[in-house]
Amino acid sequence: MSGDGSHQATLAALAANVGVAVTKFVAFLFTGSSAMLAEGIHSVADSGNQALLMLGRRRAAREPSPAHPFGYGRERYFYGFLVSVVLFFGGGLFALFEGYEKITHPEPLESWPWAIGVLVGAIAMESFSLRTAVRSSNRVRGRRSWARYIRDAKAPELPVVLLEDAAALTGLGFALAGVTLTLITRNSLFDGLSSIAIGLLLVAVSVTLARETKSMIIGEAAAPSVQEAITAVLDGDPAIQGYAQVRTLHLGPEDLLVAARVTMPPSGDVDGAARALAETERRIREQVPIASAVYLQPSPPEP
Repeated sequence: MSGDGSHQATLAALAANVGVAVTKFVAFLFTGSSAMLAEGIHSVADSGNQALLMLGRRRAAREPSPAHPFGYGRERYFYGFLVSVVLFFGGGLFALFEGYEKITHPEPLESWPWAIGVLVGAIAMESFSLRTAVRSSNRVRGRRSWARYIRDAKAPELPVVLLEDAAALTGLGFALAGVTLTLITRNSLFDGLSSIAIGLLLVAVSVTLARETKSMIIGEAAAPSVQEAITAVLDGDPAIQGYAQVRTLHLGPEDLLVAARVTMPPSGDVDGAARALAETERRIREQVPIASAVYLQPSPPEP
């Protein structure tokens, strides 16, 4: 487990979503609110998503095998992508359909105190989950903006939890507004519209998650600061005259492949050159602890 707090944030989000889902479904049974049903399905989808993220972390921790010599780190990205699919179909499209049904076949809102009470309680639980995710993210975010942090993050768990919790709080605001306007106007159109707003929000979040995780599945290079640390080692190495084609690739959030062509001074001492390269690789790993695989290909100097 990494020390970025993502496991703690995922557990907090799972506990909050399970509790919120139960209360929302109870409220739906008493009120018949489509926005409440959409929010209940949303919370069920979110609970499943936290379970997927935890399963991805567990499977990614397996030791490398002959079939997968670089390990299973990218499974975390695969399960992160599954989260976006579940959120799109299980949350977004369902909420859009339910909103459409409510608008075309309006039904009165019943037992409104249940709806208001559950929404307020859900906002409190989701706020706790978001607070945990924000505090965990701030340990690794540095001075980056939230948008930049989500784009740059190599571990999928914290960005997923952040986006899901932010969407959940926003969706709860839509549901609360829909229920309130329905009570004031006695027109269930607003309940249906709030469900559609929730659906559009979840579709937007799912597309964002899919785009970010797809990039990691395809393969992303290390962050610029990490690449600079690698080239700094190569620049300061007296055994290396020059280097080219420095390549980095994330095999997982905490596993980095580093490869480069290096030019070494002419020498008949093959063993000495091998020891020098091994020392360079050690210094790269020292400066970049996530560099789990370092390959330096020696090349003769240009004539």
